[in-house]
Amino acid sequence: MRKADLVNAISEKTGVAKVDVLVTLEELFKEIKSTMTNGENVYVRGFGSFVIKKRAKKVGRNIKKGKSIDIPEHFIPSFKPAKVFTEQVKKHVTSLPDEEKED
Repeated sequence: MRKADLVNAISEKTGVAKVDVLVTLEELFKEIKSTMTNGENVYVRGFGSFVIKKRAKKVGRNIKKGKSIDIPEHFIPSFKPAKVFTEQVKKHVTSLPDEEKED
């Protein structure tokens, strides 16, 4: 599902104009990014947590030059689904569309 599909689905289910749904989604994404950029995590009960993870300093390899390079410690955004969300997916999803076999 793409963002456009999500907007269409929400619009159909709520009766809210697609433009308003799109603006709301964009503001939601912008607010999550802004909050995380300021070093805060975002918790949505029943859905999950958008958290900042710390990656330790490590040594990597530049394969083309064959040299070691230092990768400094850095922070990355991550999503951790809520237990309720995880259980719903486990209960209802039996296979992915890509995994379906043709007979």
